Amino acid sequence: MIRVTDLDSYLASFDGEPGYLDWAAFGPLSPAVRSEAQGDTELLGSGRRTSIELVAEHVREARELVAELIGTDASHVVLQPSTTYGLMHAIYGLAGGLMLGRGEFPSLTVAATRASEAFGSVQLQWVEPPDGFMTPDAIRSALSDDTRAVAVSLVDFRTGYRTDLSAIRGVIGDRLLIVDAVQGFGMVEADYLAADVVCANGYKWLRAGRGTGFAWFGDRALERIAPVLSGFQGVDGELPVDAVPAPSASAQAFSVAGLDTLAAARLATALREVVDVGVAEIEALLAARAADVMFFADRYEVPVVTPREPGRHAGIVTLEPAAQDAAPLAASLANHGLTVTTRSGRIRVAPHVGTGADTLRLFGDALAAFSSSRVW
Repeated sequence: MIRVTDLDSYLASFDGEPGYLDWAAFGPLSPAVRSEAQGDTELLGSGRRTSIELVAEHVREARELVAELIGTDASHVVLQPSTTYGLMHAIYGLAGGLMLGRGEFPSLTVAATRASEAFGSVQLQWVEPPDGFMTPDAIRSALSDDTRAVAVSLVDFRTGYRTDLSAIRGVIGDRLLIVDAVQGFGMVEADYLAADVVCANGYKWLRAGRGTGFAWFGDRALERIAPVLSGFQGVDGELPVDAVPAPSASAQAFSVAGLDTLAAARLATALREVVDVGVAEIEALLAARAADVMFFADRYEVPVVTPREPGRHAGIVTLEPAAQDAAPLAASLANHGLTVTTRSGRIRVAPHVGTGADTLRLFGDALAAFSSSRVW
């Protein structure tokens, strides 16, 4: 059972100034992460082997916590510098048809294109759903006998649409399912075991800072994906000198060189906070904050493109004002001290569970000011 003090402590840890609604772009580091990083930096400054080894223990801890949240074991988890590194390991080792949406974040689209151009072993199968959502139906309609893998985002970075991994697994059969989970990992419950590869990073919602990526490779992925980018760190045993051993049979094969143990410390600390509170608790609170944003958008008649049904969105709420209203709305938000992402005429608002009433009040005031000056 979740202890109330865990939740209270977690909510109190959101200690930034009011107005931040851009967690989908960057998550300001939590107090616990900042404290751990400072302490470990001092340990590494000592030069003592025991201190160096103590900090390095966070690598094991981080892998175990990722595994716990996915529902697997740590041998299937490997730490990465970013989400993109993990996705590149997965995509560069594929052969055959790879299906993905043209509107996916460039971590997927660029890696897929580069892999196809470099090796010719990956044949890209682009999907362009009318609404941009990679739904099970959209995937089913585009599948062919040549499709060997499907790559999707758990949460779409443009709209906040949340993918149903279980339903996609039911559609694609035993084809590989590769998931970019950076916009939802630890924030929403998902059937990660329906996937074959899950990649994410701790620098957004987890509040761990950059360099805190990780990837999970399931058994099917370990069997079918070649560790093309495997480096000397991707082998079992001691440092491979005077011989080149085969890649590890575990997810360790999908690593290149030594890990940043300070990044691992930040990631482990952030993940521990999530585990202590519970993903279900976080998801419920995040849904409430997203609903608050939608309430104000509806009140001032600003169109929302994010799906509203429970389970179909996470923390991102995307507004799509009329073309002539986009700039004035963005200006009003900025003038009220709010940080959001504006891109291609849309405004992405991303609250977190610790977004307080003061920030929501500023958001409502900004929309009210925009509405009062709008020319109908």
